[in-house]
Formats: sequence, C-alpha cells, structure tokens
Amino acid sequence: MADTQYDVAIIGAGPGGYVAAIRAAQLGMKAAVIERAELGGGCLNVGCIPSKALLHSAELLDEAKEGRRVGVLADNIRVDWAGVQGHKDRVVKQMTGGVGGLMKKNKVDVIRGFGKLSSPTTIVVSGDGGDQTVNARNIIVATGSAPKSLPFAQIDEDVIVSSTGLLALAEIPKHLVVIGGGVIGVELPSAYRSFGSDVTIIEALPHLVPNEDEEICVELEKAFNRRGIKTHLGAKVVSIEKKEGGVVVTFTDKDGKEQQVTGDKLLMAIGRGPLTKGIGLEELGIQTDPRGYLLINGMMQTNVPSVYSIGDCVPTPWLAHVASAEGILAVEHMAGRHVEPINYDKIPSCTYCAPEIGSIGLTEAKAKERGYEVKVGKFPFSANGKASILANRTGFVKIVADTKYDEILGIHMIGPRVTELIAEGGMALSHEATSESMVHTIHAHPTLYEAILEAAHGLIDGPIHF
Repeated sequence: MADTQYDVAIIGAGPGGYVAAIRAAQLGMKAAVIERAELGGGCLNVGCIPSKALLHSAELLDEAKEGRRVGVLADNIRVDWAGVQGHKDRVVKQMTGGVGGLMKKNKVDVIRGFGKLSSPTTIVVSGDGGDQTVNARNIIVATGSAPKSLPFAQIDEDVIVSSTGLLALAEIPKHLVVIGGGVIGVELPSAYRSFGSDVTIIEALPHLVPNEDEEICVELEKAFNRRGIKTHLGAKVVSIEKKEGGVVVTFTDKDGKEQQVTGDKLLMAIGRGPLTKGIGLEELGIQTDPRGYLLINGMMQTNVPSVYSIGDCVPTPWLAHVASAEGILAVEHMAGRHVEPINYDKIPSCTYCAPEIGSIGLTEAKAKERGYEVKVGKFPFSANGKASILANRTGFVKIVADTKYDEILGIHMIGPRVTELIAEGGMALSHEATSESMVHTIHAHPTLYEAILEAAHGLIDGPIHF
C-alpha cells in the first residue's frame, strides 16, 4: 500500500471523507481514506445517527403517554434505558458497517492511523504497525471537529459531558443542566426531558437556536416552556463547580441578577472547534483563520492547490450533508468535471427536538439585511388536517419571498415531521421557485406538506384554510 500512487488520499472517514472517496472511485480515481478511529466519523458514531436514535425512542415514549387522546390505552408505560441504548448501538453498528461495505465495493483502500501532511502530495500515517507514507496527486483534509470547553470548566465526560458523553450515560439524570442553546443544546436535552429529566438550558444570546428565524425561536421557547424545560436567555455563566453527585452552575440572568442551578450532569454545548492541530499545515504553509479552520476557495482548495479541505475543518456550516456535498465537489473538480461553488444560502438545516425545526434559505431579518423588500406567508399546523389527525398541531410554516421578483428566499418550519417536509424547500430554492409556481403545484391531501402550499398562498391573497 505504501508504494501505491493514489489519485486522492483523504484524511478522515466521516460523511465528507468517505463520500468523497466513493465519488472519486465512481469517476475512475484510485482513492484511499486514512482514519484513526471508526469509519463514519463523528456523525455516524457519536453524532447525527445515535442522537436521532435516542430522539426517536423519546418520541415513541411521548406518543405512548399521549395515546389516550386518540383512543389507545396502554398501561405501565416506562423507559427501558438498556433497551434505548441497545437500539442506538445497533443502529450505529449497522450504519458504520455499511460504510465499510461501501469502501470494499468501491475498491477504496482504508488505511488505519493518524495522518499528517509531509508534502503537498504525501501523508505520513502513524499506526500500530509503525509509520507509512501515502502518495497521492491530491489530498483532502476532512479531519472534522471536537466539542469546546469553557476555560474554567473542562469536559470530563463524567459530570461535565459533551454530546458524546450524553449519548452514553449509564442512567437518566434527574437534573440535566445545559450550557448553550444551539442545535446540540436543544436536541438531546429535549429527549432527556421526555425520558424524565428536569432540564435547564442557559444561553448567552437572546434566543434558543439563534441561527433560525426569530419567530421560530420564539415558538420553540414557548413549546419548551409548556414541556417544563427551563430556559435562561441572555445569561452569562460565572462559574461551574463540581460537587459530590453533581455540579453547581452560577450565572447572571438577563437582568444582571446572579442565580445558581444544580444538576447531576452538565452538557457543555457551546460549539465545536476544528481538529487541525498537528497535521502538518504550518510546515506546508497552508493558510488557516485564527480559529484553526482551513481557508479554501469555491472548489474547496487551500492555497496549496493539491490540498483540498471539507467539512467541519473549514468555515462552512457544521452539517454532515454539507461535508458530503463539499467532498463530491472537491473530487469532481480534481477529475476535471464542470462544477459550481456551493451556494451556502440554500443549505437545509434540521433540528430534531420536540417540536422539530426545518429551515432553508434566508430568514426574514437576513433577507432585509441583504436589501430585499420581503413579503411573508405563514400557515399554522393547527389548521392542517393531517396535524390534527396526528394530534400534533404545534407550530407553523413561514415562507419569505422577494416582493419584486416573487422568488422564494427562505422557508422556515417548526412542528410535526418538518425535518422531512423541508425537502420541498430544498427543491423550491434550488429551482428558484416563486410563490406563484408553488401555489400552482398541487399538494396531496391530507398531508402535513399542504401547510407549505397554504403558506405560499399567504404570499399572494392569503391562505385558503386559515
């Protein structure tokens, strides 16, 4: 393997790296992936997949508890925590095993160990069997990211945990304290609330999930309040003290008043940082920003043309599907295919708390900042027949459009199954849909996605059913 000349060698086998390798193989390129841990990266092993498995168990539990509302009676409803963890582990094993099968099917070499760039076309891989050199015409750095800690409180995966630690708790915490109200800070805590934990979220910004449209943020905060999830917004953490059996967090609230909250576990959800130290970037003169992200052009190339970078180690959205798209773009560019830079304004985002959030495109505020004169159409799920059938009528669909040309600029949803419904938003924005074209697209009845049609009507003369 050391003497093999590869067309592309990829450091990291997450959803960016392994997808890039498969696409390279499809294009007739000889590809290798270098991975020191498990195939699938953080997403498949300790992120997207296992977290959604826990969230699915939580959703089923909530539905069982609410069964009486729809005439289904069940006794002694309870959580089998070992069973929940077992389901999660089986899903992860199935998915990572599938990646291994894809590598074999596509004749991608998997090289185990830690990869470090030694030249623009060589990587030294340190593994259990010693060092080996991998030669490649092109290299992709797809090393991913890791959770951040506060300077005065480090993640120990015991009392102060990252999302990784929260996935593998031996028992359900009585009181879970969360620092950070972004996607990581609301998803798993939402599940743990369903499992029976008291949950308190401390967020420095004025809203939860602050990257979402403000109306979505407010709706989520109302829903969390109804579920008994306590939120402190505009708060600043002063200190974190570990004590026997838990942790005490001292913070100042939005009014400047000092408060304390005690929990047996604390989730540190303040963001992630790129895993780019010690991989040879400085020696090759590869440019990074002050945070350690590799700087790339629209083709995912660094300032060293044979070295590309994708995923969480570049300053683009921390999303598995973004990493996959970037990996495909990079190898197609290497292969001489005609490619276009990714339009990051048109990336779908999903948050799998209860209620779910799905969004794509510009928020109303961001569209106005860009200089658009906007119009907005909204439709509540309380007026949607399928939502009533499901006994899940929380939330709404909001569409933001340009008044001048009628182009859809953004679609934002909160409510039942919107992480699936947002797919229509992706098609709408990628095809430059208008409110007129959307209302002329017949939607099946009774479906949740009729709410999108109704919101589009709201951009013109008003919804039909509200």
